[in-house]
Amino acid sequence: MTANSNRFSTYTSTSVGTGSEGKKDEQKKDMWSSMLDNVASGKRLPEKNLLVLGGSVDSQRDFLEALSSNEARRNLDRQKDKLPPIANSFALGYTYYDVLDADQEDILARISLYMLSSPAPSFTSLVKPLLTPQSIPNTLIVILLDWSHPWLWMRQLREWLLLLRTVIMSLSPECKEMMEENMIGWRDRGRTGGSVNLDGTGAVAAEGDVALPLGPGEWEDALGLPLCVVCQNSERIDYLEKTQSWKEEKFDLVLQYLRTAILRHGASLIYTTPSMASPLQTLIHASLGIHSLLKRAPLKHNVIDRDKIVVPPNWDSWGKIRVLRDGFDVESVSEGWSIDIDQPFPMPKSNGIPVVGTDPEAIHDVNEVVEPEGSAVVMYEEQVQDSSLDALQLARENRDTNKLEVPSVDTQAFLSNQLERLDQAKKTDEKPGKENTNTFTQGTTDDMISDHIGPVQFNMGGIQVDADDMVQRLKDRQSYGQTPEPLIMDDDSQADEPGPQVDTDTLAKFFGNLMNRKPAAGGNITKT
Repeated sequence: MTANSNRFSTYTSTSVGTGSEGKKDEQKKDMWSSMLDNVASGKRLPEKNLLVLGGSVDSQRDFLEALSSNEARRNLDRQKDKLPPIANSFALGYTYYDVLDADQEDILARISLYMLSSPAPSFTSLVKPLLTPQSIPNTLIVILLDWSHPWLWMRQLREWLLLLRTVIMSLSPECKEMMEENMIGWRDRGRTGGSVNLDGTGAVAAEGDVALPLGPGEWEDALGLPLCVVCQNSERIDYLEKTQSWKEEKFDLVLQYLRTAILRHGASLIYTTPSMASPLQTLIHASLGIHSLLKRAPLKHNVIDRDKIVVPPNWDSWGKIRVLRDGFDVESVSEGWSIDIDQPFPMPKSNGIPVVGTDPEAIHDVNEVVEPEGSAVVMYEEQVQDSSLDALQLARENRDTNKLEVPSVDTQAFLSNQLERLDQAKKTDEKPGKENTNTFTQGTTDDMISDHIGPVQFNMGGIQVDADDMVQRLKDRQSYGQTPEPLIMDDDSQADEPGPQVDTDTLAKFFGNLMNRKPAAGGNITKT
């Protein structure tokens, strides 16, 4: 006990003493503490956040793969560079990946991805904790759209933006103040007077330079967070052209609607294809402020190639949208979009059931939603429709042989046919005698039967005999036989008696029985 107490007192006196030795020890401790703090801060990776909205579980995985992989990364050891698992099957998903420099050695930043597939109102409570005063300057919103169903794009985009606006309105005053400062910096990016371009190149403004003023429709509905719209699977553009007869005008119309809508939020737009390289990495990483220390990757716009569209933020304008295709009313669409995003969330339906999702397999009926007057979504869906549904419905009706519905004859065609029959019957009734009426009735019946079943033929000794023709000949011969034949006088002035007459009634009955006779199995009687 004594030794321990002496040792404790000695350590205490040397460490906290007031002499010169104690001061030196304190200086050493401060020096080591500062060095350790500097090393720790140097090892700390910049944290960036991506809030990915929309798409399916598979399309979100495709987006992560396109964003985190490149040729150099694929050549590395797969076990060493294996991506972390993705948890996005339920509610709010999560994963992360490290951004490597051009030499694949230095880690520039770590990006955390939060993924949400359905814009359900109940999910707003999951998104709200992700937006804090510390995370807002390092957060980018990404909305995934798919070329498998472009006719739903404007509706899906509206629902996601309404969800975000609901979340933003519920944030604290500190978060809203940080968002306002964040948007001021984003408005200046890529413009004269800005401090940093989107692609990371220097753009320090000279003294006295002023940033370019905003054009009409630009940044009029800023969210407080940068936004990027990614349209996946652009290879299906060729499929739409072949199967649904989409023309260049239709693809340009879709692009004009998208550009007009996102221009109000200062957002960027890009089309991606899984099998083709795209500037997706450059756009997303530059939007998060991540730039390579070794290689600058320039970001260029592209609005010409229909499957490789790239629209950086702060580049687009109404004038550039009009140039793409004449006749597009950009003012009406922009005004209609401002009406759409000013609606309550979720938007009410006519039956009172709220909208809970935009899954392509279970999309709600458009007619059930109470659409506001002048809605850009309504204008878009009137011009961009899924024509394959009409073709499938028509094909299904043609193939269904058990359906109860029978297509009716055109009314005018039916009445015209009946009028001819009535005129013919009227002419026959005007003739005296009942026999004529019966003859007309029988003739009409025979004509109808002949029209439906055709002439009756049978084989007699290897010769095809037309029964109708045979009966008609017998009738003609019978009527000819009833006409008195002229008497032929011989030299003795005596009239020769007519020869024996043929029993035509019996022959007519014989051939009539042949006509009404049912053919046995393997018989020779045929109907054509």
